[in-house]
Amino acid sequence: MSARDFRKKQAHIPIAREGIPYILAAMFATFVTAVLGWAVVTLLLLAATLLIGHFFRDPERVSIAGDGDIVSPADGCVIGVSNVRSVRFIDKPATKISIFMSVLDVHVNRIPGSGTIEGIYYRKGRFMAANLVQASDENEQNWLWIKSDSGADIVITQVAGLIARRIVCWPEIGDRVVQAERFGMIRFGSRMDVYVPEDSEILVSQGKHVYAGETVLCKLNP
Repeated sequence: MSARDFRKKQAHIPIAREGIPYILAAMFATFVTAVLGWAVVTLLLLAATLLIGHFFRDPERVSIAGDGDIVSPADGCVIGVSNVRSVRFIDKPATKISIFMSVLDVHVNRIPGSGTIEGIYYRKGRFMAANLVQASDENEQNWLWIKSDSGADIVITQVAGLIARRIVCWPEIGDRVVQAERFGMIRFGSRMDVYVPEDSEILVSQGKHVYAGETVLCKLNP
């Protein structure tokens, strides 16, 4: 299923569909314990239900990005901006922007720039805390290569974390994707690495909190 198809189905529902089974299960358990008169357990389960709903929230986003702008694919805090010699799919230097998503952030991921999916690579790995530097290399992850409409190569990596053990990605190779539309999510705390051309104008720095589909990370050099 493409991200665009998902957006059409979910536009009126502020909850990611992956969270619905968890929420329904928690609601059912809360109902059963309430009927049995287990007040303390019911209150705990009710709190858990609200927390699960909060985690899987999927608010609408309005992108005001201009031509050549690359927006953040994830909500979270920028934990690093660095230069790398090469990236999977493209053997040339790039700038890497790393974003850490805590359990309190929205975990629905969005396309950073319009274009075509040229490559996808999923790799099993470890589940270290996603804010560690080595998590980019050793944790379970999914790579997505987008050839932008301007011809620039954008590579994004969904990285699983200590708690996050499930990476979701809907697009397939050859799919046309549009900036800021949903393309997947990572459950329960994780990381996103974004690789853009080395000559891009970087507009964020370490410590900045960014929002998927809205915050402009960089501007591509025309």
